Amino acid sequence: MTRILLAVAALLALGGAAHGATTPHPGFTARVDNPWFPLKPGSVYTYRGMKDGQPSREVMTVTHRTATIGGYPAVVIDDELWIQGRIEERTTDWYSQDRAGNVWYVGEQTAELRPDGSVKSTEGTWQAGRDGARAGIFMPGHPKVGSSARQEYYPGHAEDHFAVVALGASVHVPWGMSHAALLTKEWTPLEPGVLDHKFYVRGVGTVLEQTVRGGSERNELVSFRHRG
Repeated sequence: MTRILLAVAALLALGGAAHGATTPHPGFTARVDNPWFPLKPGSVYTYRGMKDGQPSREVMTVTHRTATIGGYPAVVIDDELWIQGRIEERTTDWYSQDRAGNVWYVGEQTAELRPDGSVKSTEGTWQAGRDGARAGIFMPGHPKVGSSARQEYYPGHAEDHFAVVALGASVHVPWGMSHAALLTKEWTPLEPGVLDHKFYVRGVGTVLEQTVRGGSERNELVSFRHRG
């Protein structure tokens, strides 16, 4: 039943997005307070891990800025990825939340950088309502085991899916530990054979992401703070 409800919600919202980037979506807000994926302005998340066999560091900042993307009011997230001490990617993400508490991913602006800081590629950039791209549910308002949805949809560029695997999962990272985490699996038809697991802690958000099939990437939360 949960999967059906998510699918219905997705179809309703995606249908609206298809009418154009300026079509407003009533019932959505830039205030994202879903307990499993809270995006409180001023929050800073620092992660470390391995990407493509090299040590990585990621800093995600929930800004005080908002934007309207494809008719969705969205909070603006700044994300920087560092590989071996050099910044390799800058990304701006946009999220919105509906009345039911579902968090919607409505777009991202990516920039892969060269060693001199110039932009090498913007592959993966998309916005709901542009070029056939559609928003997707990133986190349900009330996740249950078996819940699933498409997180994003830009054919050939961004097609991530997720499913809830467990509630009450155990996770241990440098930030801390929890025996009440939400565990999801993620995959995309653009990378067949690759499967990721993500762990979320209530009141914090993502604490661990790791590839469990088709790779060896890992990204774990080191610190979480609020600047106010």
